Amino acid sequence: MSFNTSSRQLPNTDETPPRDEPTPGTDADADTGTGTGTGTDEDAAASGEGEAAAGAAPDVTTAEGAAPIGSGAPEETSPEAAPGDGTAPDASEDGPAADATATEAPGGTGVDAQDVEDAEAVGASDSASSSPEDDAPGAPDAPAPDPARGDEGGTGEEPPVDGPSGRGRGPGWRDRRPVAARVLAWATNLAAAALVLFALLMPSESDKFRPAEFLRLPVEAIFGAALLIVLPRRPRIAVSAAAGLVLGVLTVLNVLDIEFNEYLGRGFNVVLDWSLFGDAQAYLEDTFGHGGALGIAALAVALVIAVLALMTLSVVRLGNLVARHTRTATRTTLVLAMAWVTCATLGVQYTGVPVASEHVALVVQERAARVRKTLRDEAEFAKISKKDAFANTPPNEMLTDLRGKDMIVTFIESYGRSAVEDPAIAPDVDATLTAENTKLTRAGFAAKSGWLTSATYGGSSWLGHSTFLSGLWINNQQRYRTVTAGDHLSLISAFKKTGDYDTVGVMPGIQKGWPEQNFYGIDKLYDAFHLGYKGPKFSWSTMPDQYALAAFERLVHSKKHDKPLMSTIILTSSHQPWAPIPKTVPEDQVGDGSVYDAIEKAGKKPADIITSSQKSKVEYGKAISYSVTSLIDYLVKYGNKNTVLIFLGDHQPIARVSGDHASRDVPVSIVAKDPKVLDRIADWGWTDGIQPDHDAPVWKMSSFRDRFLTAYGSTPRP
Repeated sequence: MSFNTSSRQLPNTDETPPRDEPTPGTDADADTGTGTGTGTDEDAAASGEGEAAAGAAPDVTTAEGAAPIGSGAPEETSPEAAPGDGTAPDASEDGPAADATATEAPGGTGVDAQDVEDAEAVGASDSASSSPEDDAPGAPDAPAPDPARGDEGGTGEEPPVDGPSGRGRGPGWRDRRPVAARVLAWATNLAAAALVLFALLMPSESDKFRPAEFLRLPVEAIFGAALLIVLPRRPRIAVSAAAGLVLGVLTVLNVLDIEFNEYLGRGFNVVLDWSLFGDAQAYLEDTFGHGGALGIAALAVALVIAVLALMTLSVVRLGNLVARHTRTATRTTLVLAMAWVTCATLGVQYTGVPVASEHVALVVQERAARVRKTLRDEAEFAKISKKDAFANTPPNEMLTDLRGKDMIVTFIESYGRSAVEDPAIAPDVDATLTAENTKLTRAGFAAKSGWLTSATYGGSSWLGHSTFLSGLWINNQQRYRTVTAGDHLSLISAFKKTGDYDTVGVMPGIQKGWPEQNFYGIDKLYDAFHLGYKGPKFSWSTMPDQYALAAFERLVHSKKHDKPLMSTIILTSSHQPWAPIPKTVPEDQVGDGSVYDAIEKAGKKPADIITSSQKSKVEYGKAISYSVTSLIDYLVKYGNKNTVLIFLGDHQPIARVSGDHASRDVPVSIVAKDPKVLDRIADWGWTDGIQPDHDAPVWKMSSFRDRFLTAYGSTPRP
């Protein structure tokens, strides 16, 4: 039976090999190509022992049947033997040396232990070089690596794996460039550590990004390092990968929180907000075109995948690193743990930020609490929405003091408190409001104004609309779906309930089916496709406000009708990104909207302002001024003594314009020629004119419906 090594096979020594006379120059050293042909078998054995002691396995080749070194038999070589043919010496059962050193291999074949060790060393000696100090006789053996831990003192890289035989492959680039390899390895380690620490300490609001946030000790990293140190290799890699994936997901959610706080003034709701990505995609298409929207979406997906992959790989790499540096990692972890406990106990802070951090744990707890609250809220709101103070009020007791009036409720997109109070925006908007109020006064109208706190911020306009019209606080998509699927009385349906009004909706922002029409009680809906517009879109806005109002007059208001109108109009020209902005044109030139082609082409592009807060503020102010001017111009021209206008903003603009942590207040005004209309709300304390004072009353938007119904003669009947 033969004994197999990684690189060659020992010959069968049970047969007596043919013996030839030695050929000059082919003694034991001839196998390496350096012999003189005068060596004896004792010399050969001594040579083999010396080589073994030096830690170098000789590449000894003999012809089949040649007596191996140390067998005690006269050494002979075959003429057919070629130096370096790759065959390995075997141990013969003949001779006293073999008897003294042979071990019993499986199957009963005796194998020389020294020869086995030499044979096993060949693969290693071919794939790794040793320094002169390592090869010197008597040099101490290097500590053997722990297979579960890795080589202490490594750089976090797994040791290179050679081919099956340990031969046949040249040195890799790490062998050729050892310094560069070490620098790259440690640079990768540092990058992985920085990425993980960033994720552990990353705030969820953009205004909290400051150096002090990233100079803290995350307790999660300390616990994680302690766990990875004690785990065996396979569990360690599995736990590292899982932890990295979780950390990557939390990072993505933190980014979503930042963006939602920027645009909607709140964090991302993992239960309800997934449906908003469709609206976001539609907004991107309207703003940047189909190709631009696809590019942004593809980039976003690629970034999410990259974050998940890099975070997972980083944690796995760091796990391998602490396992390779077990003693150092253990000591460092203990020191950091003691430092964290000390800082937490003493309340140590740096520029007001606690040094001892448990940020991730708190974020996870907050998200879990948010999910639980969302799930509970769904059931609770379903009960609330079924209660209505005016649900059973008979028609003859509803809105008795407004009978015969043409009602117009108008929402101006993103018209918030910032428009009239922010120093960078207010001067131009205030001048517009003053001028338009003068127009109203000259035309015989009067107005009163106050503040309403919207249920939304920066976007999701439909939540503001439904809150104002339903009298319920609709601050998320689930509540919106619940209320619009029911029969709760809206302000529009309250007028319809009287039997004395036709209800109309002019909503140029609606570009698809809108089943909510039935909930609101709108008899006739004019959406983006039913207003006859043939001009260009102005970014997200499908048509200028001036055109939408002109179309309302042409298609609805100017027509003969048997009943007064309850009209709901949504003006969209002040919707972000506020570029390009329409301009007012002479009314006789409005036509089908083609006149706006040149205005749209000459206007600013979204990319010109979207990244600049200051430019966005300027353009936002211009857009609000345009919308208010269009509305007041229409009212002055087509309003009469029976016209009552309610106009308000649906929410504040995004944080880039309104500022971080701005209020959710929006202006609201009631305008009429009949003084009795405004007398009914004299006790509200609102400001005269269409610009509310800073200290005018502030109500929740959901309270307006009941206050309004009560003020104008409706009797509550729950």
